[in-house]
Amino acid sequence: MSGFPGKTVIGLTGNIATGKSVVRRMLEHLGAYTIDADALAHRVISKGAPGYQPVLDKFGTWLLDRDGQIDRTKLGRLVFADGQALAQLEEIVHPYVSQAVELLIKRSTQTVIVVEAIKLLESDLRGKCDAIWVTDADQKVQLERLVGKRGMRQEDALQRIHSQSAQKDKIAAATVVIRNNGSIEALWKEVNQAWKRLFPSAEAEPAAQVTSKPQPGSESFSLQRGKPRDSEKIAELITRLSRGKRSMTRDEVMDAFGEKAFLLLRMGEEFVGMAGWQVENLVARTIDLYLDPRAPADKALPLLLNEIERASSELQCEASLVFPPIDLVGYDLVWKQSGYERRAPESLGVQAWTDAAFESMPKGAAMFFKQLRTDRVLRPI
Repeated sequence: MSGFPGKTVIGLTGNIATGKSVVRRMLEHLGAYTIDADALAHRVISKGAPGYQPVLDKFGTWLLDRDGQIDRTKLGRLVFADGQALAQLEEIVHPYVSQAVELLIKRSTQTVIVVEAIKLLESDLRGKCDAIWVTDADQKVQLERLVGKRGMRQEDALQRIHSQSAQKDKIAAATVVIRNNGSIEALWKEVNQAWKRLFPSAEAEPAAQVTSKPQPGSESFSLQRGKPRDSEKIAELITRLSRGKRSMTRDEVMDAFGEKAFLLLRMGEEFVGMAGWQVENLVARTIDLYLDPRAPADKALPLLLNEIERASSELQCEASLVFPPIDLVGYDLVWKQSGYERRAPESLGVQAWTDAAFESMPKGAAMFFKQLRTDRVLRPI
């Protein structure tokens, strides 16, 4: 047993490019609180964080980039080519990650927690779990994903695959095995079925949450959380509200559900706005944000932002980053009243937030920032 009364902790693991992160996000859609332990490991070695100096002491300052941060690409090439170096790195990082995971589990208000970690079975995180889920894919599929989707060189991809512990050992320890060689839709069905077996009283896909917001003297607004079954509607809405600048198909939206959540805004009987955002490494990033010109931005935009923040706060987010289209950038009073500042990524002051901004910010876009909580995980020392 995990030792967290009233909570069920699922450990999610599997080798690289087998779909762990996609499955984690799917479980989040189903109501779980999810933790990416590997992303926390990146935080551990950020400048000023607890693991930063021990890593430099062990491996040398040649790992530093011009900003004084540890270059994770250089570090990865070192440790994935040397098993002893990898073990030394894990000895530094794992205890801090374990402490952070335990804190997040205790603070979570959800009763089901999913901890994703590629080294779950080799670390003390395993002892925190009530069940072990393992994602599995053929090596050919892994290689295609690493080269085609992540842009790795084939030799680097093969090195990553072969440096990891045998997948069969993970499967042998599994409570649930999720096979991921096919489409995203097939994966959704498999995850839903596994969730239903674990929680028979739960709906396979919970009903969308609707929040009505009547506005004096105008049409009432309502907010609806998009679900995979709404993929065709979301695709049509994005195409219409972007005025054809962005066109999406149902299948593309289904794929996107493996990365983000969607929020739909209705005015009366018509959909007039939408937002697509993701929470990663305790930072919310809203890249898709659209409003129909007929919807008053001073009323509609705060509704979308407030709901994104509410949902993100449930996931213990530390900060919200919003990258609006040009037609929504100029509403200075609305952004200010909603607590957002227009900022540059390098001005955020916390490395994890800056990294999130650079990772997510579309080329040429503006960024608005709001801090959601002050009690941060792995606060720099």
